[in-house]
Amino acid sequence: MRIDEIDSNFRSQQIGDEVIHFLDARKAPFVVEGFPWSRTDQALYRLPPHFTKNEVNEGQLRLAHHTSGGVVRFATDARYIALRASLHENCDMDHMPRTGSMGFDLYRGHGADSIHVATVKPQRDQIQIEQIIVGNEAGMQEWLLHLPLYSGVDSLEIGVSPDAMIKEPMPHRIEAPVAFYGSSITQGACASRPGNAYPAMLCREMDVELINLGFAGAAHGEMSLAEAISELQLSAFVMDYDHNPATVEPLRATHEPFFKIIRERQPDLPILLISRCDFWDYKNTEACRERREVIRRTWRHANACGDQNVYFIDGEQLFGDRHRPWCTVDTCHPNDLGFYKIFEHVLPILKQALSNHSY
Repeated sequence: MRIDEIDSNFRSQQIGDEVIHFLDARKAPFVVEGFPWSRTDQALYRLPPHFTKNEVNEGQLRLAHHTSGGVVRFATDARYIALRASLHENCDMDHMPRTGSMGFDLYRGHGADSIHVATVKPQRDQIQIEQIIVGNEAGMQEWLLHLPLYSGVDSLEIGVSPDAMIKEPMPHRIEAPVAFYGSSITQGACASRPGNAYPAMLCREMDVELINLGFAGAAHGEMSLAEAISELQLSAFVMDYDHNPATVEPLRATHEPFFKIIRERQPDLPILLISRCDFWDYKNTEACRERREVIRRTWRHANACGDQNVYFIDGEQLFGDRHRPWCTVDTCHPNDLGFYKIFEHVLPILKQALSNHSY
């Protein structure tokens, strides 16, 4: 499909010596993923739009504007690809690269065969972005644009050369998405770029849509969100919110009930339960193990009831003893090595879970 067939009112802009035609990335043939409750004419928002403080806490309502897990997929033979975007807010943090919190990641190819080709690197106070991301001399290719892990995106346009053709991407190998619910680590802190967060790596490798419901410091196991998740058509669900309840008591009060809401609605859905990955401080080791036992108990109770589609992943094993000191930026949030170690550990378990089901 030529760009003048997509939108006769497309906007042109000259960047340097190149004329760029910009198109709304929310409209076909572009495919936006990662926002299961948002229509194409709505903002990129990760929670059901009717949610208020009656359903979840204020932190989740604010962080739902952040675009962690969101991607734009498309195919084009454009000679270059550009981006025009308005960020929702400035999220320049002291412990995380700006390329991760506010940047965009462009991959060429499909699924596990995709390769990283460019990263959009906003300046410190930059909210408006307009730039050519990459040149392309390889003809028709599939492209995957990861959106920022934080910040959020209020407007999003993809720019291409005037003679370009744009097509829909190939379908995913696994049709139904994998959803992740958890803390700032699930949201992606502190990956150097969006494509390096462990949920993004897993879903590219498995060739499946990602729904990232990581909410930094705000994932407290609200039952309203469990109800909403239970209504989604998923291929798997990953529950990873051990970090956010302030003590073991609220974790104990919410973890198994949260799991049961989803299990009762979807009795065959593979569910992965992950305990916290940071066992760094000897003063907190016993507390970490007590929290881990809460999660292990959910798994054991499910197994005792005959549930063979629930998997427990021990967070203490994710980094390994040898590499643990190298895996975080602050003894808690993973760096890229830490996220890769989580990916490496979880991948075979997710593959096993999905191999038992057809979607």
